[in-house]
Amino acid sequence: MSFLDRFHAALATPRPLVTEVHGEALQETPGTSLRDLVGLARGALALHEVTPGDRVVLIAPNSTRWVATDLAILFAGAIAVPLYTRQAPLELAAMIRDAEPRLVVVQDPALMAELAPLLGDAHPLVPLAALFDSAPPLHAAPVPRAAADTVTIIYTSGTSGEPKGVMLSVANVDFMLPIIADAIGEMLGQRENGKRQGQGDRVFHYLPLCFAGSRMVLWMCLFRGTGIMLSTDLQNLAVEMKTARPNYYLNVPALLERVRLAVEKKIEGKPAPIRALWERAKRAYLKTRIGDPTLVDKTVLAIAQRMIFKTIRAQLGPDLDCLICGSAALPEDTQRWFEMLGIPVYQVYGLTETTAICTLDRPHQAIAGRVGWPIPGIQLRLGEEDELQVKGPNIFTGYWRRPEASRATRTDDGWFKTGDQAELAADGSLKLIGRVKNLLVPSSGHNVAPEPLEEMLQRLPGVEQAVVFGHARPHLVAIVTGDIDEAALAAPLETMNQALPFYRRVRKLHVSRERLTPENGCLTANQKLKRKAIEH
Repeated sequence: MSFLDRFHAALATPRPLVTEVHGEALQETPGTSLRDLVGLARGALALHEVTPGDRVVLIAPNSTRWVATDLAILFAGAIAVPLYTRQAPLELAAMIRDAEPRLVVVQDPALMAELAPLLGDAHPLVPLAALFDSAPPLHAAPVPRAAADTVTIIYTSGTSGEPKGVMLSVANVDFMLPIIADAIGEMLGQRENGKRQGQGDRVFHYLPLCFAGSRMVLWMCLFRGTGIMLSTDLQNLAVEMKTARPNYYLNVPALLERVRLAVEKKIEGKPAPIRALWERAKRAYLKTRIGDPTLVDKTVLAIAQRMIFKTIRAQLGPDLDCLICGSAALPEDTQRWFEMLGIPVYQVYGLTETTAICTLDRPHQAIAGRVGWPIPGIQLRLGEEDELQVKGPNIFTGYWRRPEASRATRTDDGWFKTGDQAELAADGSLKLIGRVKNLLVPSSGHNVAPEPLEEMLQRLPGVEQAVVFGHARPHLVAIVTGDIDEAALAAPLETMNQALPFYRRVRKLHVSRERLTPENGCLTANQKLKRKAIEH
């Protein structure tokens, strides 16, 4: 039974499969109601003459109808091409033209109006709502597919060039979903109420479903029939999380960093005894990490647990079993900070080209600064410049209509080149160093990976984001964001530099009051740095 058959079978359940979180209210859609929506959307696709192998672009924010449309496209034998709603219209139009879809489904009328003159008549635009109000429903089993058939094309973020369409096959997804399902079960394990994973998990998701990691989360929930809870307003995320009361959710490092800074800032406004206890507890926790706590340390932690940690955990999510973090390496300090509060953070590493995942943390074995161990069935090795290379059934079939670019991702003996510089420990765990293409070579001639330095800079007081530059320059410089003056960073920067060799020292900082965001062109849609755009 393929994953598509599992999805189809899951639609028979009366349990909620998709729940939209609207502030303090939950809008649940049982599997049977989702099946009706899928039938309507599939009937509309048939009216538009969508046939197996056709591409259908979907541009809409997360919603129940997004999920229904995605399933309708898959069940029709077509290829789903989800795109990010907040991407610039010119960029969206370029990707649409590249995909050559039979149909482009758009929710936002204003975006549709902007796309129409850019696309002309070659790519029909259809409002998302029209899929559910005009055609007779079509209920049938999913169109059979071969293992090598493409089921989705996900466009890369384009951090270093034009976005490319990553083709993922039935075999890729059939391999990945059982592995994710098993891993989630191990991460959560047995709960106090006697229910095991898969018997009522509350999975909250706020990241756009068009990204590979998000798609795997959604599809894993459908695969297991447990359902997913979707954010509908990122500006109201704190209230939504309180309403959802999730057991776990997928994060990017940027959000966890913001959570940590917000809590720290809130504690700064507390009475002096609370502030002192907080700082003393953090030092005590670090001593427990190295196995050298005193009786006083243990006592301090016990008091902080009752007076501070418990309250913070309740605010972050009283039912949280764990947090899962991907997209980039999480700074060690932040991972340990959440662990101190009693909330384990499990890291996951992978690329769109690897069906989202290569490595996962193991329950109760997570190592701060590392991104887990290889998932079953794949192999890892290091190539030139310590570039991580991967082999396994998770490797994509190629880039859409880019055979030369596809071949360039493989070694002569068939391994996929990730472009990530890494370190493999003796126990098989993985540490990310940076991107091979991001290496800076200042005039000293040394190779410098900027990412570790950026992580160090983010530990300085008040710094939220950091980007290091210095290629072909006499020394390294950095742009940082945060509510802080440059003068206040001079002493902490000097302390940081003293522990570094001369060629890795950051000689100059520039503080920007404007955060780096996708809207100002400095980040990709999934929060990765656009270094060239920032530098220029």
